[in-house]
Amino acid sequence: MTMERAGGASGQSRGDAGAGGFVVLDRDGTLIVERHYLSDPAQVELIAGAAEGLRRLDELGLHMVVITNQSGIARRYFDEATVSRINERLRRLLEVEGVRLGGIYVCPHLPADGCRCRKPEAELLERAARDLGCAAETAFVIGDKSSDVQLGQRVGATTFLVRTGYGAKFVADPDVTPDYVVNDLRAAAQVIERLLVERRKTGTFPITS
Repeated sequence: MTMERAGGASGQSRGDAGAGGFVVLDRDGTLIVERHYLSDPAQVELIAGAAEGLRRLDELGLHMVVITNQSGIARRYFDEATVSRINERLRRLLEVEGVRLGGIYVCPHLPADGCRCRKPEAELLERAARDLGCAAETAFVIGDKSSDVQLGQRVGATTFLVRTGYGAKFVADPDVTPDYVVNDLRAAAQVIERLLVERRKTGTFPITS
């Protein structure tokens, strides 16, 4: 696995992030337009509403990290340096929008490798939680695939399935049971804002509407 850490953050102080939680984002199909085995940084394109949603999450004082499966590395479709360039392009697009990520965590392995870092395995989420000084169960996990939902469920986090990317396919799957189904990151941020009000008011971690 690889991890790219960003220094600093915009928005409010993160002093209460450990209590309020943090956000775990999928990359392809959630933050950026899905391209099958994306290998060209020039093709990185933010999904409509993504930057607006992340700005709101940032204003709420939440750390944001990306956790992404990139088996194309193991398949030799591209190398880790290419993935790093793509991630840097993503960072730059977000910085233009006033958003900075706390880190990008990458699993380069094949599904058959049996690693602990490929979603839905929780190693990278747990590592991100340690890096941020947060409890894993306080995470809001947002993605467009069943593996994202299962990742959050494995640590007791609050899960969101977005309809962007492959999300519409998984919304119709009765075996995929996120806490919330939302249209996009902008809608997810609105729900999280409401949950944080309750979380900070009661000291609990409500996951239902």
